[in-house]
This record gives sequence, C-alpha cells and structure tokens, in this order.
Amino acid sequence: MANLKLDKLDKQILQMISDDARVPFLEVARECGVSGAAIHQRIQKMTNMGVLKGSQFNINPERIGYQTCAFIGLNLKNPETFDEVVERLKDIPEVVECHYTTGNYDLFIKIYAHNNHHLLNIIHDKLQPLGLSRSESLISFHSAIDRELPLPDFTAEE
Repeated sequence: MANLKLDKLDKQILQMISDDARVPFLEVARECGVSGAAIHQRIQKMTNMGVLKGSQFNINPERIGYQTCAFIGLNLKNPETFDEVVERLKDIPEVVECHYTTGNYDLFIKIYAHNNHHLLNIIHDKLQPLGLSRSESLISFHSAIDRELPLPDFTAEE
C-alpha cells in the first residue's frame, strides 16, 4: 500500500494521540491551534483512510485470570480449508491473534488460557477438531517488549 498523504496537522494529531489516546480532543485542538471540530474531522478522515483503527482499553490478561500466554503454530490436514478454519478460530475467545505465515506453519495464533491445563483443553477440544495435522505450542513466560509501532519521524519529511 502506498503511503497516504498526511499533512502537518494530521501528523501533529497522530503524535499527540499516540502518546496518550485519552487526551481530550479540545486539548489537542488547543495545542494544534485549531477548533475542536477540526480535530474531530481529521480523526474521522484518518479513521476512514485506515490510518487509525479505533481506540480501545488494553486489559491485562493476568489480572483477569489468564496466567498462560502461548503461541501455537498450526498445520492443517487440508490447507484449502484456511478460510473456514480462520472463521472457526474467531469463535474461540481465547484466540486473540491469528496470522497467515510463511515457514513451518499454515497459521500462527496467540492464545490466552487460565493455566496450562486450560491450554491443553483448548488445544484438544477446540483446536484439534479444526482439522489439524499437527500443532506446536510455545509458552511465553513474560513479554519483554509490548508496544505499538513507532510513528515515523514526521519532522524529517517537512
């Protein structure tokens, strides 16, 4: 996808909201020297362009009882069932990410479970019936880096 055209104001808004997604639009407007309506319009424009994917609160899985994080490489018996398997993975709430990949796996998923026993049940009861030829699980002990992709240096472009 080609780089989308963002002007100086768009870039200033992106920097501010990426630093603090809860910053009030009126504060962004004051900092940028424009009206609150202009900020709303710019945010809507960048959302429509696909630059912004929405806003959300991030829940700490451990604080709500999900002690095990695992990455699982899936190999399908029949790779032609990719789309069907992905749709069925969407129905498994513990699956939080699913990626089409190159390399050793057809799909690579991230999953949260209450504990290792729960993880085993998910693999046995929910994943294996999807038509897997095999799977490989990697349990994460701790996330050393967990961040959003940094914004480009907008000042260098101007």
